[in-house]
Amino acid sequence: MKIVLATPNYHQQRGNTVTVRRISKALQKLNIETDIVSITEEKPPKDFPAADLIHGFHAYRFYQYYKQMDEKPETYVITVTGTDLSHYLYEESTRTDTIASLTGARAVHVFNEEAKITLLEEVPDIAGKVHVIPQGTDEFPVSGDNYEKEPGTTLFVLPAGIRKVKNVPAAINMMKKLYTEYPTTRLALVGPVLEEEEGNEVEQLVAKNNHWVSYLGQIDHEKMGSIYQAADVLLNTSIAEGQPSAILEAMAAGLPVLVSDNQGNRSIVIDGENGFVYHDENEFLAYAEKIMNNYNLRQSIGHAASRYISEHHSSQQEAKKLLGIYKQLT
Repeated sequence: MKIVLATPNYHQQRGNTVTVRRISKALQKLNIETDIVSITEEKPPKDFPAADLIHGFHAYRFYQYYKQMDEKPETYVITVTGTDLSHYLYEESTRTDTIASLTGARAVHVFNEEAKITLLEEVPDIAGKVHVIPQGTDEFPVSGDNYEKEPGTTLFVLPAGIRKVKNVPAAINMMKKLYTEYPTTRLALVGPVLEEEEGNEVEQLVAKNNHWVSYLGQIDHEKMGSIYQAADVLLNTSIAEGQPSAILEAMAAGLPVLVSDNQGNRSIVIDGENGFVYHDENEFLAYAEKIMNNYNLRQSIGHAASRYISEHHSSQQEAKKLLGIYKQLT
């Protein structure tokens, strides 16, 4: 069996890219041939490579490509992203195409039950073909290019492509209050600039706070293991998420995570058990201070996070469940 995985912005270091590469590798271990197609290139191919099935990631973006194809595939699967659920499904200019993409799919994949409920409130007709499969993750080897944090500091790491939905300026501004109280606080930002205006704002904030904030830019995914090893805490401050790969990876590495209260984060992080979920700035600062000042808490939460990921977010289980869907449709 051969599966084409069709994803937007494949050549940028985004969550969808990480997800597609991981699924491709896991499927290959199950003796499934895969081919990855980037559907947002300046001159994308007019047709998909020959395959038994097309699996598109991002309902709205997939449908924009699908409409332009010379030969449209009769059977395709769609994985719904956080942006689909938080924006494209509701925006007047994109809603019709997003729903058409979901309606035309033979199967629809979401990462958690809350996402399924949200989706079916808007598109109830697809109830019989929605499948909940949590994202998987793999352990990271520590690369030779080790990242070393400043001795005697507490390093918070925020991995995110720089765009509005990731709320990076808010993270810097909240962390600045923590730094004022605890000058050993450090913040490292990791990820490419995806929206120029937001990138300019972040650049200015980093420049003003460069004695404690660093912007590492885009780092090859294979090298993120050394970042996770150096970090004390991993942050996610996004307004909306699907199910963030970086949080899964950090938890698998035994890191405590401090995340905003959104659907994707809530599907992974159980507040006070395997991480911390904040609802406002005051809660963010209280949790951050608590984590910084309690080594035993960092250790116990990190261990709980690692156990949770190994039990619930196996990449091989993810691939096996997807393969089950593929076999039903071919």
